[in-house]
Formats: sequence, C-alpha cells, structure tokens
Amino acid sequence: MSSAWGDYIKISIFGESHGEGIGVVLDNLPAGEAIDMDAVLRQMARRAPGRDRSSTPRKEADTPRILSGFLDGKTTGAPLCAVIENTNTRSADYKNIELLPRPGHSDYPGFVRYGGFNDVRGGGHFSGRLTAPLTFAGAVCRQILLRRGIHIGGHVAAIAGVKDTPFDMVNVSAAQLDALSEIYFPLNDREKETEMREKIEAARLSLDSVGGIAEIAAVGVPAGIGSPMFYGVENVLSSIMYGVPAVKGLEFGIGFGAADLRGSQDNDPYEMVDGEIRTKTNNCGGILGGITTGMPIVVRAVVKPTSSIAQEQDTVDLTKRVNAKLSVHGRHDPCIVPRAVPVLESAMAIGLINLLAERGKL
Repeated sequence: MSSAWGDYIKISIFGESHGEGIGVVLDNLPAGEAIDMDAVLRQMARRAPGRDRSSTPRKEADTPRILSGFLDGKTTGAPLCAVIENTNTRSADYKNIELLPRPGHSDYPGFVRYGGFNDVRGGGHFSGRLTAPLTFAGAVCRQILLRRGIHIGGHVAAIAGVKDTPFDMVNVSAAQLDALSEIYFPLNDREKETEMREKIEAARLSLDSVGGIAEIAAVGVPAGIGSPMFYGVENVLSSIMYGVPAVKGLEFGIGFGAADLRGSQDNDPYEMVDGEIRTKTNNCGGILGGITTGMPIVVRAVVKPTSSIAQEQDTVDLTKRVNAKLSVHGRHDPCIVPRAVPVLESAMAIGLINLLAERGKL
C-alpha cells in the first residue's frame, strides 16, 4: 500500500481532503509511553490551515480523535488510531478541474493512474491535507524520542530568495531546536520575517505563490544508527520526507555544496571533546556511510511553490483532448513553507524512531 510506511514503527495514512475525515494508524509503538496530548495539539496547530495570513483561509480544527491504542495518558501497545474530521470543505470550487488538470499538480498523472476515479476535490489523497495525520504521528514519535534524549526542530531557511541564518551544524543545540519547534513561522533571525512575508503577500496579490527551503535538525542521536547500503539514515529519512507533498529536493549536511570542495575541505576532522569523539566540522550532516556519527543530523528540503494558483494557466481538456485555459478557484496557500516545517520535523521523528528500533535502541 503506497500510503503505509515503516519497517518497525509502521504508519498508515488514510482519507481524502474533502472526504468525511483523514487519519493515521501507528502500529508497534512501545507500550507504556506517556504522551502529552496538549503538546501533540501544539504541533498540529503549527501545521493547521487558516491560522495565519500567509496560509490558506480554509479553517480546520484539526483535533484528532483517538480510537484505539491510548488509555490513561499512555500507549497500550495496540495500534494507535487517530481520526481528524474534515469540517470546512467547499467541493464546488473543484468542479472545473475534474477534466482540466492543474499545471504542477497531481491531477493528470492521478487521472491516468486511477482511470479517472481519483478524488480531485481539494487534491483528494494527494493533498497536503494528508500531512495533518502525518504531523500527529510525528508528534507522538518525537515525544518518545525526547524521552531518549533526542530533540528535533527546524526553521524556514529561505522563502523566495530571502534567506534565514542557517544552523551551525556543529553547535546547534537542543534548546534552540525546542524553541523553534513551538513557533508557527520559525526563524533563527527574526528580522527576516518581514521581508519573507512581503514576498508571500506580493505573490498572493498577484494570484501566484512562492516556494522556499526548510532546514530540519536533530541532536542527541547516538553514533552507530543506520545500516548500509539501503537502510542508511539518508535512505530512510528521504523515503518519508519525499512523502510530504511539494518536497522536490533534499540535501544532508552541505549537500550539493560538496561538489565545489576538495576532500581536504569536505572531510570532517575528528577530535576528543570532554571524553567524547566529535568532529570539528559537520559537512556530512551527522551521517557517514548511512550511519550516524553522533553529530547533529541536518537536512534541508526544497518546497516548491503551491501549484494551485488563481492566475490563468494553460492546460488541456481530458475528454475533448483540446487545449484549454484554467483558473483555479478555492482557498490555497500562497506559500506552504512555514506549515511544511512541522510536517518535516514529524517525518524526521518517524524516520528516526524506525532507525532506533532497527538497532534495538528504543
């Protein structure tokens, strides 16, 4: 099943953007884990629509209703199932795209793949709406990881060419990540927010959208996690992060920047610090040979501009097979990067909990 993921802690996401509801089942969570649902809801609120001018005006409570696997504040060991109701849908906004696929969206390949039976309302099962249950699952997993000393956080690294101060990949701290993970528009340099918001607003007023980059980090991950060749840390994290709609590229550490360096510059020299083996730099992003080094794990994700825009665009009529014009109606984000940050944090949490389980470290 394409919407199930995980070899140890498994998740299965179900539902469609304009259906009755969406949800997730987490299987094989350790029993007896205390979960603070208020903390879960805070993460859900960071991703939720309609909370900020930079996002879609569609408002959803995004309150998960837990059906199983949770009792008296702790996991029971049974599959943890949560459902989130869809309460603010306007399906009529999507009548004109049933046969006129949106450029940049999944409408056309989905039509071919599912013979025209796919639900296009709000994007159906392809929608970013499905990141709400993913965020729930990640919010649960990150609490379990936090109890093992692993902290996860991220920030808006760039929007429309405006760049935030990047993480110090050697010295990013648990306190820094914890603080960022409580903010809707997380930035290391708060002075960049005004310029970023101006770019988003300019796109919105011109019936357009902008993209950007999210940078996510984890600290406290012990060395020796991950396995070559195909269960390496990059493999696992990429697999789930690419499941987040609009993510079009990932890089770990300095990523593509390594192409411009010599080995003497790219290599991370080792040193002893307070009896611990560390590296002086962290160009590898905390991963070598698919295995963690004990340094911070740092990954950047490219988030493309929202494809559903109101500007008139060229498309085709799928029944008449002629060229056509399309203006997308409905409520859409002029920029999804701020909302993508907590989703990508959640994806990292789910990936890391699987990697730790594979090594018997949970």
